[in-house]
Amino acid sequence: MVRQESTRRLGRMLRDVYVDNPTSFRLFCPDETTSNRLGDVLDVSDRAFAERVEPEDDHLAHAGRVMEVLSEHSCHGWLEGYTLTGRHGLFATYEAFAMVSASQTVQHMKWLEEAAALPWRAPVPSLNLLLTSTAWRNDHNGFSHQGPGLLQVVLTHRGSVTRIYLPPDANCLLAVAEHCLGSRSYVNLVVIDKQPQLQWLDLDAAAAHCAAGAGTWAWAGHDPGPEEPDVVLACAGDTPTLETVAAAQILRERLPRLRTRVVNVVDLMSLSPDHPHALAETHFRELFTDTVDVVFAFHGFPGAVHQLVHGRPAPGRFHVRGFIEQGTTTTPFDMTVLNRISRFHLVIEAIERARTTPPGAQAVVDWCHERLAEHHAYVREHFEDLPAIRDWSLEG
Repeated sequence: MVRQESTRRLGRMLRDVYVDNPTSFRLFCPDETTSNRLGDVLDVSDRAFAERVEPEDDHLAHAGRVMEVLSEHSCHGWLEGYTLTGRHGLFATYEAFAMVSASQTVQHMKWLEEAAALPWRAPVPSLNLLLTSTAWRNDHNGFSHQGPGLLQVVLTHRGSVTRIYLPPDANCLLAVAEHCLGSRSYVNLVVIDKQPQLQWLDLDAAAAHCAAGAGTWAWAGHDPGPEEPDVVLACAGDTPTLETVAAAQILRERLPRLRTRVVNVVDLMSLSPDHPHALAETHFRELFTDTVDVVFAFHGFPGAVHQLVHGRPAPGRFHVRGFIEQGTTTTPFDMTVLNRISRFHLVIEAIERARTTPPGAQAVVDWCHERLAEHHAYVREHFEDLPAIRDWSLEG
């Protein structure tokens, strides 16, 4: 399988957007354009700079169209004003620091909600927010940079203006970005990390998956049918997707009599029965069944999913693992262990929640606990993840 920095692929796309829209698109970012792997835009546009430019300055120019300053408030406000003139843009920032300007996001959502009721107000390009350097991959910055709180803020507002996307890989990110940049009068929140990550879907499959909002990944689970699965493994977000696919592989190999279904969610608001993007009731039941327990690995705080599935069939069967404010400067996999969302935690949860208990289930649970103990000792001695974890891919 291929590992890529997904946001670097987006940077190449945005470079082309700059070329095709020389007077109507800008990227707004605290001083992290290159850090967030969007630096390809600097091939076609410098950073805007109003003062004297020296020969040794790095991509600074009075005519630059990359708006970069270490102030989330300024970047957010610039983008709001820019969209209100009918032009398009993207505000990219570290996930935790999106909360610095969260009140501005809220006020813009409220403005969009009220503006929609005024027939003389024309639709405006959407406010597009890209959150990267996420809670799950702050290997060097630690707890201060680990906070997925803006997800919680946005989903509480009216569905008429809110959209939240959690693409699991680069091709899904490109499909989501294309949709968001062409949309109007929404706040589009897109969350994905910048570090190298496994790529799951080709472009066509990604486009179809993102258009549907959620779908079954038959290649990842063990769901031979026509019977319902014994347990559903659901995921939303890049790291939760990785851990879910890895957990499903463990169950296929070590407990092949357990029927598992893997469901990936890109459009988070599709889970809600009351949102304009809601999955149709029949589609929701096709994915999650009516009665089977769902072990849901989620990028943000677990309560968000419980809030969204309220009103769906038997919402109490959704058991959500997510960020529970356990953070520090540590390895990527250790973050999943600290927050009990690792592949081993998901396997144990799936066995406990499954409607049947195949022979050998306890041995798999014991094996998972042994792997967690092995990880704990190794990561504290070597300060890196076990090679079997660090180099894991679906192909083995």
